[in-house]
Amino acid sequence: MSAVLAYVITGVAAYLLGSISTGILVSKTHHGPNLREVGSKNTGASNVLRTMGKRNGLITFLGDCGKAALACLIGRWLLAPYDMSLYGAMLAGLIVIIGHNWPMFFQFKGGKGVASSCGVMLVCFPIPALVCFVFTILLIWLSKYISLGSMAMLTLFAILVSFQNPTNWVIIVWSFLLAIMCIVRHRTNIQRLLAGTENRLGDKKKATEAKQ
Repeated sequence: MSAVLAYVITGVAAYLLGSISTGILVSKTHHGPNLREVGSKNTGASNVLRTMGKRNGLITFLGDCGKAALACLIGRWLLAPYDMSLYGAMLAGLIVIIGHNWPMFFQFKGGKGVASSCGVMLVCFPIPALVCFVFTILLIWLSKYISLGSMAMLTLFAILVSFQNPTNWVIIVWSFLLAIMCIVRHRTNIQRLLAGTENRLGDKKKATEAKQ
């Protein structure tokens, strides 16, 4: 198998894995609401958390994080014979997030890619990822804004990875693409943050808007 074919297989596998929406599966198996019609109308972990509770939110987060990590591991394995295992994981990571955000199995209406990004970060660059996870937990704990913590996490990750690899433009561009995708998917959250109407973690009311 050529390296080009390995990249193609990696990309296809990653997109298909990304298109598996854990949130929708959890909602259907637990007779929950149609996630695309309630809350933020996306299928990510935060909307599940707000509409179906902590347990289901955690299951969704772990499922989305796990599928992304699996995609990256597949990419690493397929490209390892060509000494491009990291690039295989990076390609898979980028595409699995695209699949999660725009899943072919669910009318291209998915989540915001935060949980999936966590899995990608952990497989591709574990040390910066762990630093970002600690930072994000503290920021969310202090601010109570999941959306703010999520965007800050991906931005910090891009900065740390870029400093770690200052001469590798592929890695730098890749890391900032992850951050840009996250920020773009949170554009309505940014508007609410600026307006002071963004929902805080722990709000009792059913959120009309949520993150992820």
